[in-house]
Amino acid sequence: MESSIGQQKPSHLPEKKPEEPKGPGPFFYFGGGNGAQLVSAYCLNKGWQRIYDNKRDDYKLKWCETKSSAVYCAFREGEQLLYQIPNNKVLTTKIGLLNSLREYERVMQKINKARVLKMADFFPETVRLDMKDEAEAFFSTYEDGQIWICKPTGLNQGRGIYLLKNQEQIIALRSQMLSILEDSRKPSSKGPQARIVQRYIPNPLLLEGKKFDIRSYLLVASTVPYFVFFRHGYVRLTCNPYDPASDDLTGHLTNQYMQKKNPLYNELKEETVWGMERFNSHVNDKFAESKGLPQDWVLNTFTKRMQQIMIHCFLSVKSKLECRRGFFDLIGCDFLIDDDFKVWLLEMNCNPALHTNCEVLKDVIPSVVNETLDLALEIFNKSLKGHRIFPLNTQSKFILLYNGETNEQTIKFYWPRSSSPVKTQKTVPTENLNGPVKQSEKLQRPLKTSTDNSNHIVTKRGISRSPQRATLAMTPVNMTGLYDNLTLYTRSHKTKNESPPNNCVTEGSQRRGKTEQQTSIAKISFTGPQRFRVIGRKTPQFFKKSTTDVIITTSTVITEGQKPPRSSAGSRQDPEDTRELNCLDNTHSNDQIPPESLKN
Repeated sequence: MESSIGQQKPSHLPEKKPEEPKGPGPFFYFGGGNGAQLVSAYCLNKGWQRIYDNKRDDYKLKWCETKSSAVYCAFREGEQLLYQIPNNKVLTTKIGLLNSLREYERVMQKINKARVLKMADFFPETVRLDMKDEAEAFFSTYEDGQIWICKPTGLNQGRGIYLLKNQEQIIALRSQMLSILEDSRKPSSKGPQARIVQRYIPNPLLLEGKKFDIRSYLLVASTVPYFVFFRHGYVRLTCNPYDPASDDLTGHLTNQYMQKKNPLYNELKEETVWGMERFNSHVNDKFAESKGLPQDWVLNTFTKRMQQIMIHCFLSVKSKLECRRGFFDLIGCDFLIDDDFKVWLLEMNCNPALHTNCEVLKDVIPSVVNETLDLALEIFNKSLKGHRIFPLNTQSKFILLYNGETNEQTIKFYWPRSSSPVKTQKTVPTENLNGPVKQSEKLQRPLKTSTDNSNHIVTKRGISRSPQRATLAMTPVNMTGLYDNLTLYTRSHKTKNESPPNNCVTEGSQRRGKTEQQTSIAKISFTGPQRFRVIGRKTPQFFKKSTTDVIITTSTVITEGQKPPRSSAGSRQDPEDTRELNCLDNTHSNDQIPPESLKN
């Protein structure tokens, strides 16, 4: 009898896959290696079982690095959680983000008179090389001495990136792009990825002489309804001191994938990643006094600037993303600060790196993964049961930016567009520092009156001011992602030297006042038919205007031979009497009063 002790399996045989679990579950599937241990540990702690067959559709959670159409076709909405929104490329590829921001800015400039965050304020100048006219304009206007960085649209980790520093490199790139365009016209030809060129930020802020950028996180925890969160990440530094003339990409690109190629990486690994607290303390010590920065600039002004840019980018794709109950996504956002302390968005990445190869990452990444899954799962379960989403029991370090239940942005921004303190700002007289800001006066449209002879009452159309909301509704007027002292309200209109008595408000208007306090609604007037858009929760899309609001008692004098005015009690009111003025804050409005209204 032969003994099998000490026998080994032949090395050429493939490893046996783990046995697929059976039973009621719940099950989870993880595909890939980025964050596998963290996600698996989270699910196993909940008592879930891991499955290894990608074709199984009885999972509770599926987390994949790469997207495939088969995964989304088998997805059961309302029963399963699936990581990565299918068409997140509109936000997480270079060309997708560029197109979304351009289109959003163009549309908002046409339909919105409020201030909109401009791309030039936070996004480096970028050119698409797959658009012939745009590329030719770049090649023809390039000047020696300029530095541009060329990137493929869909790759990450610094792959395929190189610098453009002189005319010879521009000529070589131009011939390469022309050959690619010609090959793309051939049938069944699949060329390389499209590319963009982006103006290189020539004056980056340095930490101890090294270039750095900041990784933060944008979490779309739910798409039905939308819930969007922000979270701090960490600071990434290069191994070598910054040298703009160097051709070594490890001195220009800060991600860990590139820094591992540097021979000094193993020695300096712990110094290539800083926590946000250390970064904040360094800025306080080294730059606060010399640059005129407030204390804790990183944790206050810089943080708000990142949130402002993130919500602006989200709003640019909010109507494009595919929304199904159970989709969620974690996006890595990379920011750079120049030596004027202006904040630049470099790019957004799907499936951000979740490796923990140094002490700072061991502290940050696990909490990011755990809270991401906690929030996605809690919101998913509450929405299925019809429960109130807030308060969220699992919310800790993620900050809510957008609440889809009320279509509200939860962060207000009361500071300048640019975060750079170096720019010259208008001085304010000292006597105005403690007092309220005086708003510019604006002509108001006159309102018609109708006289009731029997009761000696002059009826005027008045608009009661609704209470200010704790947060601003995302309406076509203020869905720009930038709210510097911007408030929607309705203003009471009075004629000169006329004030209504306090006891002359009808019972109906009192009831309406109570209703306004319960549900604040932003109303937007349009010219033409007397209908107006109503945006608000539990409110119909279109709603006819109500009748008169305020009754003002006064004496009416009828001269001899004059016909008594027609009573308004049994007649239909003139449509112009019910015209309602809804305006933005005077400091932000450019509305013009129609001439025909002034004649009235």
